[in-house]
Amino acid sequence: MKLIVDSGSTKTDWIALDTDGNIAFETQTQGLNPQVLTDQILEERIVNNYDLYRQRKLVNQIHFYGAGCGTHPPRQLLQKVLSGIFPKAIIEVKEDTYAAVYAAAEPDKKSIVCILGTGSNCSYFDGATVEQRITSLGYILMDDGSGNYFGRQLLRDYYFNKIPNEMAKVFDESFDLSSETIKTNLYKKPNPNTYLATFARFLIENKENEYSQNLIKKGFDLFARNQILQFENAKDVPVHFIGSIAFYLQQELKEVMASLGLTTGKVLKKPIDGLVEYHKNLL
Repeated sequence: MKLIVDSGSTKTDWIALDTDGNIAFETQTQGLNPQVLTDQILEERIVNNYDLYRQRKLVNQIHFYGAGCGTHPPRQLLQKVLSGIFPKAIIEVKEDTYAAVYAAAEPDKKSIVCILGTGSNCSYFDGATVEQRITSLGYILMDDGSGNYFGRQLLRDYYFNKIPNEMAKVFDESFDLSSETIKTNLYKKPNPNTYLATFARFLIENKENEYSQNLIKKGFDLFARNQILQFENAKDVPVHFIGSIAFYLQQELKEVMASLGLTTGKVLKKPIDGLVEYHKNLL
């Protein structure tokens, strides 16, 4: 049995394929970002899933694509956790940008592939290989245009009294915005990036507000200028997007892209279906 895994910071999609390429089962766990979680938490989130634990000894291959897997140490940590749970499996761990490329890019065609979900990143695909020029420094310093970026800005603007009064009132009624709750989630609990991203839902639900429009377009403009435009031929190739932020805010995203002379390609909510097709073709 082969497991295809697409892991973000918020949630992880698992699809098991049998030897004929048929789907044996599908399931979901919490996010498994090794940059922000300990090996103990990673292990607990996997073994607490009934389907995965029950069939762990039947798995002989795992193709894991995940947020936070861009450098060797976190990949090594995840490999160690997975090998302890799935003792018979040959395990491949790659960063989530590969999942996005395999799901969205056309083989043998140049494109730029971006992720805009809980976090954000951007890669160039030359038709065969993937190039990522910028090493991410994590959610605090990077991740323009992502869920945690928008959550961080909303909280800052709320406390600096920059959100319009009526909108601020609704925001306050929608979340526990006490300083102690915010600081506890940011500095004492795991997944602070995921916590910040939960506030992006409010921005999506109130995106018609002028304040929201300005914030959304500012975030996407920063992402495009810092990430997409680093590639010299960015205006000559399609730019594909994967992730819930890109999917639910695609109208605003396309407007920003057009204003910078960039061409929006595919906009997909998540890459798992494309990943499965990619691996089926390898059977």
